[in-house]
Amino acid sequence: MTSSNYSNTPFPPLFLTSLLLLAASKLTLLVMSILYATMQASISSKPKQDTSPSTPFFLQPTFLNASKGSFAMDKTLSYSGHSKPLMAVQVTELKDGIFIGCAVNHAVTDGTSFWNFFNTFAETCKGSKKISKSPDFSRNTMFNSPVVLKCPPGGPKATFSGDEPLRERIFHFSRDAILKLKLRANSSNFMSNSAEIFGKQSNDSWKIVNGESNGNNGLGNGKVAPLFSESGKTAEISSFQSLCAQLWISVTRARKLSPSKMTTFRMAVNCRHRLEPRLDPYYFGNAIQSIPTVALAGKLLSNDLSFGADLLHKNVVSHGDDTVRKGIADWEREPRLFPLGNFDGASITMGSSPRFPMYDNDFGWGRPVAVRSGGANKFDGKISAFPGRDGNGSVDLEVVLSPDTMIGLENDDEFMQYVSGIV
Repeated sequence: MTSSNYSNTPFPPLFLTSLLLLAASKLTLLVMSILYATMQASISSKPKQDTSPSTPFFLQPTFLNASKGSFAMDKTLSYSGHSKPLMAVQVTELKDGIFIGCAVNHAVTDGTSFWNFFNTFAETCKGSKKISKSPDFSRNTMFNSPVVLKCPPGGPKATFSGDEPLRERIFHFSRDAILKLKLRANSSNFMSNSAEIFGKQSNDSWKIVNGESNGNNGLGNGKVAPLFSESGKTAEISSFQSLCAQLWISVTRARKLSPSKMTTFRMAVNCRHRLEPRLDPYYFGNAIQSIPTVALAGKLLSNDLSFGADLLHKNVVSHGDDTVRKGIADWEREPRLFPLGNFDGASITMGSSPRFPMYDNDFGWGRPVAVRSGGANKFDGKISAFPGRDGNGSVDLEVVLSPDTMIGLENDDEFMQYVSGIV
């Protein structure tokens, strides 16, 4: 590599690398994979039928089984990074493709940094002499705190069981379906302008924070309007907030919770553009914070989509410089691990992002066929968002739920009407 070199840059001490990661308790590794196929058989071949009476034939998995066992250091806690490698790459040769599994220590990097690294990795393997998006390795930011998190002897333990029965599905949402959700979510606040809102989406897409469109996933160089204005706020509920609200409602309904039960939808947000002054969009490290939004189950289910979507929207757009700094200051006064999991049976945790350029890498074999995650941080209510391979604002949601809740979600007509494919 030239310009900036990942391999020649030493990682800072683990406890200084990312204050917010420790606060968010990402105790396991961030594990992601890219699947390349030499022919389309991996996609188009008919899967074996699942004989489970509760699972319709069209819901059968195609790639999920292929990803199992294709990650090095799976289920390794990030605390182990004091003595174990901070990254591991495993390449698995399949009959009709190649599976690249990459595990990185989440205390060192977040999704934004990971995908910039992974795409740079591909760029270099393909023979590029210069990095197109050089990472910023500066460490003079507020995320590099001198405060040390004291852990018990032997290190912290995972805060959720990795042995509970779970069902995992990937739901695909087309651009048109998501725009319909956005129109519904904004209808109560913008009824008179609903046609204008829908019309403006002709150029709507997912973006990375520096303003470059990820909507085409390597298929073009289209530019779109920024998701956030200079003030960090938008007048409309976003497409992704609308999708999250529908998921929140439908999962809550599938769980059959008491109306008085408090539910939580937790989202990870990128703080690079929320700080003043902003961090470099390609700052290499972990610059995320977790935003919990709460609502009573009864109130969430008795109102329309706009109610939950507006709660999420207001929480996200209000998370600016003051909020980020306050969160760091609070943690420094009381360093702690935030327990990850679904302890009350009423929580959803959204990770990853459809804005990440997951399909913008080419090792020399063409665009990836699919993106899948490994076994890290899988518990009831864990959701991961990926851009759809067809680009143009489509989204894949990797949903992990208890078996009964998943059956309820698959039979939720309000949710399923927007789903165009399931793996």
